[in-house]
Amino acid sequence: MKRIEEVADLKGVRVLVRASLNVPIEEGVVRNDFRLQKMLPTLTLLSEAGAHTIIIGHVGRDKDRSLSPVHRVLSTFMNVSFIEQVVGSVVIHAIENMQDGDSIMLENLRQKEGEVSNSEAFAKELASYADIYVNDAFPVCHREHASIVGVPKLLPAYAGIQLSREVAELSNARNPQHPSLFILGGAKFETKKPLLRKLLDVYDSVFVGGALANDFFKAKGYEVGNSIISPGMFGLEDLIDNPKIMLPRDVVVERDGVVSTKSPDQVKRDEMIVDAGPDTVAMLGERICDSKYILWNGPLGYYDKGYDTATVAFAKEFAACPAYTIVGGGDTIASIAGLGLEEKISFISSGGGALLQFLDAGTLPGIEALEESAH
Repeated sequence: MKRIEEVADLKGVRVLVRASLNVPIEEGVVRNDFRLQKMLPTLTLLSEAGAHTIIIGHVGRDKDRSLSPVHRVLSTFMNVSFIEQVVGSVVIHAIENMQDGDSIMLENLRQKEGEVSNSEAFAKELASYADIYVNDAFPVCHREHASIVGVPKLLPAYAGIQLSREVAELSNARNPQHPSLFILGGAKFETKKPLLRKLLDVYDSVFVGGALANDFFKAKGYEVGNSIISPGMFGLEDLIDNPKIMLPRDVVVERDGVVSTKSPDQVKRDEMIVDAGPDTVAMLGERICDSKYILWNGPLGYYDKGYDTATVAFAKEFAACPAYTIVGGGDTIASIAGLGLEEKISFISSGGGALLQFLDAGTLPGIEALEESAH
């Protein structure tokens, strides 16, 4: 990939920046500005170089959602105007009247059907706004959308500062220092099985937690009660006895609002596994002390329902360990951010699904589009 830092003169150049604007919003308020802060180095570079920066992105899946709350937060970090349209004369007029160093943000790309369908006509319309294109939106690089893979075919294309770092750091994560530890939590085993198999070949140890561990418990013949499990077993037979795989030593279960801690093979039919227990956190604490490189994705418990005790306890130990540490995934990042531990982590990836897909494949459609840009 060509990097935006390599462009010698940006003064007066119109730059279309595909940014990562999809942040959590509740009741019109941005709850986490992590992704916005990560794109500031690129936007600051462009502004200080005198570029005319046109910021595009999306928020949520609902095409009627507005980026207005995102703009309000971004404008606390930098001077940026908001245009309540994606295409049309209002957008063109705003771009024509930009001065050197100005930045504007357009409305939610997904308000236009051509974005998700990767319409060539929509990509051409976006490309007509600018002289060059910059992708600094790693979290959506696994999407074959117009603003990700269509526009780079039409303009000279560059990677933003955060995207370049994501690729470098996660490429290293696919070939870690040893001894290494991969911690995989959360749910949706069907989407994580290929990655688990791949990283078992390169990591010295793999801990499987969260709802994913329930699938392993069931495959072992344990009772899992009302616990969340994946539909189907997805061929775990060759994994359950793999010596590299670690599972929770104890679990927290809930029944009729009452919680208790027990070993995984003692769960009853009317109970639900909701978290990892203290012995599990202690086990992981010991293991991270012996590791030089640790990759963590996914909470250790039913995080969405408030069962975050194990995740929070482990996050504190994780941040304190001397190993090179990488974190990815929304809930995992939220636990780190909630404790104010961001500065203690070696690298925090802004990606969710994109992170998992990159670790598995080593590339993404958005990255390939930058590499193949003919300009």
